[in-house]
Amino acid sequence: MDAESIKFIAKAGAIAIGGMFPALAIGMIVSKAMEAIGRNPEAQSKLFVPMLLGAAFAEAIAIYALVVVFTL
Repeated sequence: MDAESIKFIAKAGAIAIGGMFPALAIGMIVSKAMEAIGRNPEAQSKLFVPMLLGAAFAEAIAIYALVVVFTL
């Protein structure tokens, strides 16, 4: 294998792992928030902002992975 092939495989692995785990995290965050709202609808206003912040922080990990892929 030459250097270009190894570079391509590294990019593919970085974006695959860097996209998969944040997607799972966002799914879990939203799932638990919707479950909590379903159990206690009055808590929606208290749960919405922390849910969005958690999803944004998880999405930041995917953006970091994308930046790494572009710099490789």
